[in-house]
Amino acid sequence: MTQYTLYSTWGCHLCEQAEALLTDAGVNFQVVDIIDDEKLLQQFRVHIPVLAAGNELLYWPFDADSMASWLKNV
Repeated sequence: MTQYTLYSTWGCHLCEQAEALLTDAGVNFQVVDIIDDEKLLQQFRVHIPVLAAGNELLYWPFDADSMASWLKNV
């Protein structure tokens, strides 16, 4: 089973939208706050939210359709 991670941070309204899309789609995912990790902060600071499945990354903006297509291909 594929593990999904949503890179996010507190107070990010776009991240909240991404979480809602994932929840509505029934995707099991974990949220990782980039503020807690200097490497992740440097990597994703201006890109969050970012959905990850292993090394595959889906950068915002994405909607339900583009996310569903990405999920099928990872």
